Amino acid sequence: MIQTDRRRFLGWASGAGLALAAGAAWAEPAPDLKFMTGGVVPISPAERQARIARAQALMRAKGISALLMEPGSSLIYFTGVHWSRSERMTACVIPAEGEVLIVTPHFEEPSVRETLAIPGEVRIWQEDENPLAVVAGWLTEKKLAGGVIGVEETVRFFIVDALQKALPSATLRNGAAVTRGVRMIKTEHELALMQLASDITIAAYRHTYPRVQAGMTRGDIDAIMAGATRALGGEVEFNLILLGEAAAYPHGSGKPQIVREGEVVLMDCGCTVQGYQSDISRTFVFGEPTAAQRKVWNQVHRGQEIALAAAQLGAPAGSVDDAVRAYYESLGYGPRYDLPGLSHRTGHGIGLDGHEPVNLVHGETTPLAAGMCFSNEPGIYIPGGFGVRLEDCFHMTEAGPKWFSVPPPSIDKPFG
Repeated sequence: MIQTDRRRFLGWASGAGLALAAGAAWAEPAPDLKFMTGGVVPISPAERQARIARAQALMRAKGISALLMEPGSSLIYFTGVHWSRSERMTACVIPAEGEVLIVTPHFEEPSVRETLAIPGEVRIWQEDENPLAVVAGWLTEKKLAGGVIGVEETVRFFIVDALQKALPSATLRNGAAVTRGVRMIKTEHELALMQLASDITIAAYRHTYPRVQAGMTRGDIDAIMAGATRALGGEVEFNLILLGEAAAYPHGSGKPQIVREGEVVLMDCGCTVQGYQSDISRTFVFGEPTAAQRKVWNQVHRGQEIALAAAQLGAPAGSVDDAVRAYYESLGYGPRYDLPGLSHRTGHGIGLDGHEPVNLVHGETTPLAAGMCFSNEPGIYIPGGFGVRLEDCFHMTEAGPKWFSVPPPSIDKPFG
């Protein structure tokens, strides 16, 4: 699919803005919704230390002396530090041996330390100083200035450029092999958090579905779903609601939409538990489905089954997408990404980010391994008509793929 930012924007436009106009009544969840996250155990400092040790082992194997990262999911993953990016650099350096370094503005140090969950050195820089000179000085002290410095793949260019100027003898390299190599393989604790996030989203769906009424807007439905998610203990990550023809466009349309008899309702929703995400889509018809709607729904359901069957240990990730696309082309869709048909990848990685490497997309050669987590969402989209997307996430085990949420049995029972 296209980037999550657009999905979140459209979800906000249809939800946060319109839900206010719809009135608070839609957001009042039933009192019998059970809070599900009371016993959740956060990721421990020892787990983060184990992650760093795994990253350091990879760094040594690949000849990388240190790894630089900015605020974001990787920084949270390794250090626990929750911070936002701005023009004032906060960064972390993980050396191939020893404790990490955090570099942050002087006046931000107390706030940054609040979430630092591991031992490490914190160095500050003042407003009239170059923060990359602080990084370069620390690397020089550690005798790493002439080595290979890995850079987490989302680090902004101005930081990379300034680091290269501060360390002209260093070789800067994409550090994705390290961050991906560790983050793609989820632990049992991570899988349990993702399972709970999925369970909450399914429970919120089951609460929302019978409350959908003719004439409702996307914001009305969003308000019910969001209220239920919060009551169940999840943090709302996104709710994308597509009604009627808008469902033919994977991330929707900004045009006004309301629930109408005989038209498709496509919901793509997710929440977080301790930062770990769910991502589940359901498509149903308000009223009696037409033969065409039922046919396409069944084809997408079969597409999910084919994708799961293709997701076997050691198989290239792209082969999952290829298997689904071959089935759809046999039905006359496509070819490839052409419409009507499946215009986006079959799935994406998921964890602390809603979209993580690697993707289930043609040409991706990364072999599937135990601990990897993916969405399975082989939608079919018919411009000018409607679209169907069923999306459930799964993780790879030593015995093969295992669902976080189980696909629904039929268009008549869209939530099981």
